[in-house]
Formats: sequence, C-alpha cells, structure tokens
Amino acid sequence: MRVFLLYPDSDFDPQASLPWQAEALEQDLGLPTVYDAMANGDKYLRDVARSVLLHPLDDPALIRYRQAVMQDVLQHPEVVQALYRLPLEAQRRKREQWLGIFSRSPSGILSSAVDLLSMLVELLRALKTLADQHAADFASEGFRRFFAAVQRELDAAYFAEVEAHLAALKLRKGVLLSAELGPGNEATHYTLRKPEASRKPILKQVFGRTPSCGFTIPPRDTHGSQALGAIRDRGLNEVANAVAQAAEHIDRFLKQLQAELAFYLGAANLAARLAAWNMPWAFPTPLPPDTGALEIRGLYDLGLALMQQQRGVPNDLQANGKGLVIITGANRGGKTTFLRAVGLAYVLMQAGLFVPAKAMRASVASGVFTHFKREEDTTMESGKFDEELARLSAIVEHLRPHSLLLCNESFSATNEREGAAIARQVMDMLLAHGVRVFFVTHFYAFAQAYRARAEEDVLFLRAERLPDGRRTFKLRPALPLSTSFAVDVYRRVFGSGA
Repeated sequence: MRVFLLYPDSDFDPQASLPWQAEALEQDLGLPTVYDAMANGDKYLRDVARSVLLHPLDDPALIRYRQAVMQDVLQHPEVVQALYRLPLEAQRRKREQWLGIFSRSPSGILSSAVDLLSMLVELLRALKTLADQHAADFASEGFRRFFAAVQRELDAAYFAEVEAHLAALKLRKGVLLSAELGPGNEATHYTLRKPEASRKPILKQVFGRTPSCGFTIPPRDTHGSQALGAIRDRGLNEVANAVAQAAEHIDRFLKQLQAELAFYLGAANLAARLAAWNMPWAFPTPLPPDTGALEIRGLYDLGLALMQQQRGVPNDLQANGKGLVIITGANRGGKTTFLRAVGLAYVLMQAGLFVPAKAMRASVASGVFTHFKREEDTTMESGKFDEELARLSAIVEHLRPHSLLLCNESFSATNEREGAAIARQVMDMLLAHGVRVFFVTHFYAFAQAYRARAEEDVLFLRAERLPDGRRTFKLRPALPLSTSFAVDVYRRVFGSGA
C-alpha cells in the first residue's frame, strides 16, 4: 500500500539531496520566511516544506494533481489532521513502550515485533475507519486513490488474519519446533510449527494419548537452559525476522503518510496566516512550457508580506510570449521586490501550491535560477565582477530551454559601457536557447539597445515615480529613462537643501 499524495506514481523522499542552486534561491527569494510560516514552529514541517519547494515540478498535469489534493486539505482540515495524528501516535507509543526493547536474540526480536505490530495494526484500524467515514467527501485523484487502497487492502479478512497470526505468535502454549538430522547427526533446518487443534473428543484426548518421550531441565542447570534457549532461538529466527519486517513495513508506510501530509499541512498553515491578514491568494493555471504564457494579477512579495504582516503594493504582469523582461526605473521603486515576487510565485506554483496573487496563468519553467548582486568578496580572492561572472557561468551550465532566470543588477560591478555590452551578449545567447529572463538594471545603454531593436519578445517595465518624487512601488509597462533618479535618495538622506 502506497500513499501517492505528492506524486501519482512514486514516493516522496524527504532525504533527497537539494539542487545545486538551492542556497542562492533561498537567499535571493527569501524562502526561509516562507518555510517558517508553513512550519508554524514545527521543525519537521519546515524541513518537509523546504525539500518540496526546492524540488519543483515541470509537468502541468502533476502540478494540477497536487493542487487538487491541496484543495481537499483546505476543505477537510479536521480529517487530514486526524490522518496526520496516526503516524505521530505511532512514534509516541514506540518511544514510550518499545525504545530499547529490541535485542539480538530471535525470541526478544519476536516478542517486541509482535507487540509493535499489534500497536500498528490498531492504528491501521483507525485509518480504515477514517477512510470508511470520509472517503466520499474527497474529490482529488490523490485522496480518492489513497482511501480506495486503504479500504481495499485493510478489509475485515485482513484484520482477522493478522490478529490470528499475532495471537499464535505470542506462543502462550509454548514453542513447537521440528528439526532434521544433518551431517554428524547435528540438528539442522529448525522450523517453528503451528500446533493443530485436536478434533478428538475430550475423553479420547485424555485417555488415548500416543506415547511420547520428553525431558525436564532441572532449575539449576544453567547450561541446559542456555542450550534449550539456543534451540528455541534457532527455531524462532526466521519467524522473528518476518514479523519484524512486517512491522517495519507498516511503520514505513505511516512515516511516508506523515511526510506527504506534512507538506500540505504546512501549506494550510500558510493559507490560514494569509487569510488572517486579509491577503489574497489563488491557485494558478499551469501551462506547457512551449506556450510562453505569463499573466499575473495582483502579485505581491510573499516574504515581505509575511514579515510586515500586511500585503505590499500589488502589481499586474502581462508577459505572454515575452522572453526578456527588462525592469528599469527609480531607485527604491520596488524593482527588486517585484523580481522576488515573480520568483516566489513560480516556486510556489511549481510545488503545486497557491500563489500570492489574485490570479496567475503561466507556462511552467524547467528550472528557476537567480543571479542577484552580492557583497564584496571579503577573502580578496577575486574581484566583485569576477565573482559575478563565475556565478553566471555556473548558472549557464545548468540552464535548459524554458528555464527562468532572474537577474538583479547583474554586471553592476563594472562600468556601464562594459557591463551593458556583456549583458547584451549574454541575454542574446540565452534568448536564442529559449531561456526566459527578468532583468533589473540601471544600465540605460543596455535597455536602450533592446528598445532600438524593437523586438516583440521584449517587455519593458518601469518603476513608477510621481512628479513630486514619491514612489508608488507600481511597475508599469514603459520604456526606459536615462536616469534612475538617484538624486531623490540623496535628498531624502541629506535633505532637500543639500
């Protein structure tokens, strides 16, 4: 029996290694703030959220599969919480009752495995009850498959057979073994036998017994007891291993259920927090990569909103068929915030979650990458511009057609003429290979070069500045200007008369 709530045909591996760009994405997009909101103080939820968000889906059908499961979680939170408590209860009972009880002896392994299996079967009964009561309420393919498997596999016949085996394996009537004589008359092929219930009348059982031989070990015969125990263990060894594996199988299933539900419960925590602060969110429409679609309405930076506990200024984006989005405009006008918001929306969409916007319709990316400016190299091993080029070179090695690259003031460590020339060459190469790029820049020469070419797949956005110098933090479709109004920042710091 499998869970299949995150993937329709495979298990989620919470221990999978993270992609190479994970650290950069977390730093540039502010992902740890999102993890913390999903975790709500639970480290396990945070670890699972991090693992899933950093392993994006690139198939619209898989994204829709998760979206449907997520909608069920939001509509039936009490049932999902009850499901999640089952593996937690299994772990609690194991800690309290079975920690350290397993030994190396087969008899000890069998005894503890039977006790553990009995406890796990009790929790499977609770799972079956939940499935019987609530399966019809869930609409997603993921949950319907899960509940159908539970009802099919955990039927009355299953529980009856398991409980009969567990009762027999408690060995209350002793151990019945058989063995064969091997070379040198050494006993071999020890096998645990199931005693057969006699069908003879009780009087014939008492008075018609077949003569048999036996022996009794004196109470003080330590060596004899040890020898008999060794024989018992050899007979129980195979059965003990089988029962331990059965218990481990059920325990592994419950842990898988915990891991996959943890992601959705973390997302439900995030949705609850956004609802409490009156922040909108929506499930996006994922489309195949080759459509080039990208429309977002009411987009805001989720990380900033979580820190400030209020929604930032929302922006709209119409970039269907646009391979390059050049963002210019006033300093401190919201360009980096917008860039981060776009990246977070893609990460959340391709994890199968809702996005911080009123609506989103976008082609999925084959990968999300960031190239944000960094502080000076304190080790002095290389210059800042060399460091920028080295990071970009590493990114290019991993880019594929339909990847999304977010550049924030790339190449700003050099002069405008050189930086604009390099940026233009790099962008041309990326566009030719089908990579979509968002580029925040102060290089007027770079932006002007694309304006002069008047290419249809380039979109210009500009951070809005009112005539009095105020920033609205709105990004509008507009051609670049030759100034970024740095004088406004100077006057705000030093005064209007400076």
